[in-house]
Amino acid sequence: MKLKIVPFAVAATLCAGLSLHALTASATLKPGDAAPDFTTEASLGGKTYKYELADALKKGPVVLYFYPAAFTKGCTIEAHEFAEAVDEYKKYGATVIGVSHDNIDTLTKFSVSECRSKFPVAADPDSKVINAYDAGLPMHASMANRVSYVIAPDGKVIYEYTSLSPDKHVENTMQAVKQWAATHKAP
Repeated sequence: MKLKIVPFAVAATLCAGLSLHALTASATLKPGDAAPDFTTEASLGGKTYKYELADALKKGPVVLYFYPAAFTKGCTIEAHEFAEAVDEYKKYGATVIGVSHDNIDTLTKFSVSECRSKFPVAADPDSKVINAYDAGLPMHASMANRVSYVIAPDGKVIYEYTSLSPDKHVENTMQAVKQWAATHKAP
């Protein structure tokens, strides 16, 4: 019997936080690397707009996290955790944005129900941002792996964390933001 894995099935498995070792390998950007600039369509609180990383960095560090698919178990858990932490990130001058290959209509709903209108989620249906950040799944590069970055206002990556489990992404990026804030005056 031949097993056929369809993209949504892969996303559902990954977003559930299940470990598939063959799918976790990644060549993500590392601290010190320049973060690729991007502009894409995003949604915050059900309203769509043009998101520009360069503009967000003018306000302070950006926590950029990639996730496989909206409305799946692990991705929903992760969105809830980021939503709960947004106010603390703001204390350190940081903002949060999530990116997936989902279309903007799906993310407009996700931004309200799962992100609780606290932070934007960006659509990357052609995977340009995912690929620029080396955040694609090794066996399905158009779909995002679960990768979190912290980008300093100078456009440099200061932290990277990759794990299919939604646990620790908020905790780890918050620690990186706090460490950055301890040595830099917020803009």
